[in-house]
Amino acid sequence: MIDKRKNIADIYPLSPLQEGILFHTLLSPHSGVYQPQVCLTLVGSLDISRFKQAWETIIARHQLFRVSFHWEKRDRPFQAVYRQVNLPWEEQDWRDISLDKQEQKLAEFLEVDRKRDFDLKNPPQMRLTLIHCPDNRYYFLWTQHHLIIDGWSSGLVVKEVFQAYNGKIELSYTRPYGDYIGWLKQQDKTTAKAFWKKELTGFTTPTNWGIENNKPILPENISQAEQEICLSENITTNLKSLAQQQEITLNTLIRGALGLLISYYSGEQDIVFGATCSGRAGTLEGLNSMVGLFINTLPVRIKVPPQQNLVSWLKELQTQQGKTSQYEYVSLLEIQENSDLATGTSLFDTILVFENYPVDLSVAQTTQSLTIDSVKSTEWTSLPLTILVAGTRELSIKIKYHCHRFSDGDIDRLLNNFQNILTKIIENPKQQLWELSENIGNAESTGNVEILDSLLPQLFEKQVEKTPDNIAVIFEEESLTYEKLNKKANQVAHHLQKLGVKPETLVGICLQRSLEIVIAILAILKVGGAYVPIDPTYPLERINFILEDAQISILLTNQDFPNCPVKTLINLQTNYFQSYPEQNTNPTPELSLDNSIYALYTSGSTGNPKAVINTHRGLLNRLNWMQKAYELTPDDRVLQKTPYTFDVSVWEFLWTLLNGACLVIAKPDGHQDSAYLASLIIEQNITTVHFVPSMLQVFLEEQKASQCNSLKRVICSGEALSVDLRNRFFQTIKAELNNLYGPTEAAIDVTACTCQTDDLSVPIGLPIDNIQVYVLNAQLQLLPVGVVGELYLGGEGLARGYLNKPDLTAENFVPNPFKAGARLYRTGDFVRYQEDGNVEYVGRIDNQVKIRGVRLELGEIEAILSQHPDIIACVVLAKEFAPGDRRLLAYIQTSQTEDISEELRQFLGERIPNYGIPSVFITLESFPLTNNGKLNTKALLALNYSSKKEIMSPRNETETAIMEIWKEILKVDNLSIDDNFFELGGNSLIATRVNSRLRQSFSLDLPLRTLFEKPTIASLAQRIDVIQLSVQPAATPIDSTKQRKEIEI
Repeated sequence: MIDKRKNIADIYPLSPLQEGILFHTLLSPHSGVYQPQVCLTLVGSLDISRFKQAWETIIARHQLFRVSFHWEKRDRPFQAVYRQVNLPWEEQDWRDISLDKQEQKLAEFLEVDRKRDFDLKNPPQMRLTLIHCPDNRYYFLWTQHHLIIDGWSSGLVVKEVFQAYNGKIELSYTRPYGDYIGWLKQQDKTTAKAFWKKELTGFTTPTNWGIENNKPILPENISQAEQEICLSENITTNLKSLAQQQEITLNTLIRGALGLLISYYSGEQDIVFGATCSGRAGTLEGLNSMVGLFINTLPVRIKVPPQQNLVSWLKELQTQQGKTSQYEYVSLLEIQENSDLATGTSLFDTILVFENYPVDLSVAQTTQSLTIDSVKSTEWTSLPLTILVAGTRELSIKIKYHCHRFSDGDIDRLLNNFQNILTKIIENPKQQLWELSENIGNAESTGNVEILDSLLPQLFEKQVEKTPDNIAVIFEEESLTYEKLNKKANQVAHHLQKLGVKPETLVGICLQRSLEIVIAILAILKVGGAYVPIDPTYPLERINFILEDAQISILLTNQDFPNCPVKTLINLQTNYFQSYPEQNTNPTPELSLDNSIYALYTSGSTGNPKAVINTHRGLLNRLNWMQKAYELTPDDRVLQKTPYTFDVSVWEFLWTLLNGACLVIAKPDGHQDSAYLASLIIEQNITTVHFVPSMLQVFLEEQKASQCNSLKRVICSGEALSVDLRNRFFQTIKAELNNLYGPTEAAIDVTACTCQTDDLSVPIGLPIDNIQVYVLNAQLQLLPVGVVGELYLGGEGLARGYLNKPDLTAENFVPNPFKAGARLYRTGDFVRYQEDGNVEYVGRIDNQVKIRGVRLELGEIEAILSQHPDIIACVVLAKEFAPGDRRLLAYIQTSQTEDISEELRQFLGERIPNYGIPSVFITLESFPLTNNGKLNTKALLALNYSSKKEIMSPRNETETAIMEIWKEILKVDNLSIDDNFFELGGNSLIATRVNSRLRQSFSLDLPLRTLFEKPTIASLAQRIDVIQLSVQPAATPIDSTKQRKEIEI
């Protein structure tokens, strides 16, 4: 038996990349990450004894095949080189398995073998498996740990093995890996770190593709997949020719294309991804022929100025690549620590591997009696997305990805778009960068139908002829038939006509909710005017501003206005209709589809409201679609409860009356009284009602909501509708739920979705008739399915613009780049296409925030938080307490009486990254709402609560022991048990050291990932206590200040 200590030939530290791979190995055991496989198919007569001897020769020749790794009870890990190790040889006999079944069995065997962990403390970190197959065929599998070897070295080793097997060539001397470790120590790290710091200065936000699912998942639950495309020989030849003509490498060209693709997907012009380098550009003699782990993964920062010429840009990338190669020996961890990114934030999640190895494994042929039929290599990294480019005559692009982060469809489209960009580069190398990604995305979605020639007043009058005696409108104890309503509207209309109202005349309405509102609207439309609704509860100053801004000369009201700036004030009291004879004749103004129909005032960025002018064409298109979609009948009853200054009221009034249904008007302020609304729905047999989601949430809490059995359909719009609220609706009310979306600038609604109980999300749906929906980036280029971009709208529904604000109109209504002479409205909303064609709302552009340098969508956090069973409603906002100190605040309504903040933190921690968890959870009995029933976020942010963080001392021995270890290794004082390890400066290497100390202190087999799952002292202590109780009686923590024993090898 060999004395283990006498068998040690050398001991030296790990290279920086080895430290990183060791960390990921310990973090994700049994995952098969960083365990590459090379599988050769051998055909012919194989001398197994000679083949094994060849491998023994190679193991003796190269140090890293004889190393063990040690990290416990040490601040820094090291590797020990053994003089001798046993050949890790296995054989299997598959000669009784048919050829057609062998391929499946091999795939299964490779997967199982890849996930067999190596014993890192005992060499070698590789295994060899020879599988006997029928007809003198063999599968030979060489599985390695990436800690000891890279792809370049694999090619050298396979070549050397067959040279030794053939015995033809005496193998030349090769330097031991320890020489490389020594060379690394001699390098000027100060200059190198300074270079990388300058290279990454100003880059503060990691680049995302925009299609990722960022839900956390345990390493052992990660599943992986891969997809591949092969470029034709013609495309490959043209790419190589272009690179040669422009005096750049093919690698630079591929990097540039990937940079353009990521920029296109992410919408960023300053991006970073990772790329592997050989690590053999150093001055150490014999480096290119050494075997070991030299490869490194480094950040590639690419800026994409849209107007720059492609060729000049590629040459700049080549120059940049040359500069970075001088410092490719620096570890990624050291580079990241010297960047401007927040501590604990990864520089990138995507790496490019350009496989340009010096030896093509497939040419390592042996003798005439034995040939290599095929060579396959497999390797998985810890990163969510790895892009491998390889090949000679035909380049292949392979993407390996984590299935929980990317869908198969995402990757399929990404590969096709990568190929599209490479093809466009070949077609015209002189074009500008923005042109390369033009029109490679998803086309807009649209449906086109003919708009009827009849105008809205005529359509109402036709309905009066059909159902003159049917009840048209009910308000409390009052009601009007269609005929009576029409006569009263005609009374006012003829009066207005005498006062000079005609098409394009703006007429104000300032009325409480009543029958008179309906009469006033119809009267104005009958003479071709456009109505301007004004809430009588507005402050007088705001009312006067609207009257003056719209230059209104006629105001319909039922109250007195002192010093009113209008020329004519018509008071629609009861005696008004007695003063004028009834009119059976309908006015016949010269009206067209392009005339204005109403002007709604919305909030303005200057503090004063702005008016949006909509046309008959847009509204008629919207109402025609609605009738086709929902088929309202004279038997229906529609509840009119939306304030008439809000555009939903337009369809409540007019859709109902154009189709013979009955309009039931809620009392003033009744729209915010859920008990009243439930009773009214029941008493009046309401079939159709609209709710803003925040008001629907309140309504569903009403006891009588479940008794509203007359409801056929409920329509939601105005805010995002959450999955949780949708589910609560279907549990409470047996009716159809429709989610609509649209800005005031586009005739109420432009997309619609009928909600289904089993859908994973609540999209805003598909575009309605004659509406075009575009998801665009900043360069107004179409984006692919799944990529978040700004929603632009086109088609018949667009408003004319803003009243008396041509500059603002030009800013928000832009020329349509896809249709000459047409316009697009930029909504300011982030959306993405789903694979089924539906549009999913992501959030407002101004609702996107950065926390710790990471871009977050508040709506995404709200959607996940609302899935907690105790959450009734929630809102997440960002508040800046001091320059650079921006925090997330969660406002919640819960079904529990006690504080559930910690439970919510844990719930979110299992579903989103740590930086997306709110700092504070504020429990409220109800949320403040605006007059329109929408959430009042300004009122929420104005709420007072303590923002000062308290120092929480350890409460038990476990917390005390952990805090002492943290203080010693992190070099910090004044710790609190709720401090986050990574926010204190912890990183992957420090985590390995801390975990080693924790394992020693508590005599516990503690997985490294525990610190990532429980990054605070309090949560980590709780986990450790649970583990101790499950494996042994509670242990007394060892004093962490006692001297540690020397490690035993």
